[in-house]
Amino acid sequence: MMPPSFQDVLLAQRQIRPYLASTPMYAYPALDELIGTRVYVKHENHQPIGAFKVRGGVNLVSQLGADERAAGLIAASTGNHGQSVAYAARLFGVAARIVVPEGANPGKVAAMQGMGAEVIFHGPTFDEARRHCEELAHRHGSRYVHSGDEPLLIAGVATATLEMLEDEPGLDAIFVPIGGGSGAAGACIVANAVNPAIRVIGAQAAASPAAYESWRRGEMTTAPNRTFAEGLATGGAFALPQSILRVMMREFVLVSEDEIMRAMVWMIERAHTLAEPAGSAGLAAAYRMREELRGKKIVIVCSGGNASLEHLRRVLETASVNH
Repeated sequence: MMPPSFQDVLLAQRQIRPYLASTPMYAYPALDELIGTRVYVKHENHQPIGAFKVRGGVNLVSQLGADERAAGLIAASTGNHGQSVAYAARLFGVAARIVVPEGANPGKVAAMQGMGAEVIFHGPTFDEARRHCEELAHRHGSRYVHSGDEPLLIAGVATATLEMLEDEPGLDAIFVPIGGGSGAAGACIVANAVNPAIRVIGAQAAASPAAYESWRRGEMTTAPNRTFAEGLATGGAFALPQSILRVMMREFVLVSEDEIMRAMVWMIERAHTLAEPAGSAGLAAAYRMREELRGKKIVIVCSGGNASLEHLRRVLETASVNH
């Protein structure tokens, strides 16, 4: 499977432009003060599904052939990838089924169902849901849309980095949350093509470090999957994003559950933004690295804003105890 090129990203931008507006990138003085440098937030939480992945879904489905569309789509997801596939399927008149873990975010499930997708619950974890999804795809002949090993998905989500560099060409570092790694892989492709000096820094939950361990070791591996941050909750790495990250990404940070929750509170307090746990991981990593970021221009990718009420209560209760 060949990774997408920068030219593929430019094509993706043209494909999605009729359907998705560019998302804003704002600076907040209170975040500048916190990190000690100029900090921008790329607001992918402003997407119609509240998350960056819709870029990939629209790009992929827009380029499927008639036979694949007729077969229908099936995907496994903790929520945002499923919403992306459901949104794009509805946009182009294609049937979609999404397999989710039994404890999936109810808001994301309702959104997928509202977009016309059939939602199938299976197993306690994403990895079990994914295996069941692959069995169903094989059994019914559906077009399986993997959440990471899809060049068109990676090219689609990479368009967010194109927008960042159009808005602020002088960026020094981009902080991207990593679950499977499609967003970080896309950021690497664009940054490497436009200005290889830009640091793309991945942030993953220490409680679910499969992508980090695979990147560090240079081989595909599994790891415990215990994070509450559903967008980062993968127990195994994805081959295509890893093939890109190993070559192009030099920095990768693991952040704790407490650091992610604290960053969610900072996003509310200092950036007036409700970010889901994955969308706050980049800020957690930037705070960890704040001493070496002095004098730099950085951007935090707020990959999504689909925080469940349960997560929000937990985070605010923790914050009140710590204060």
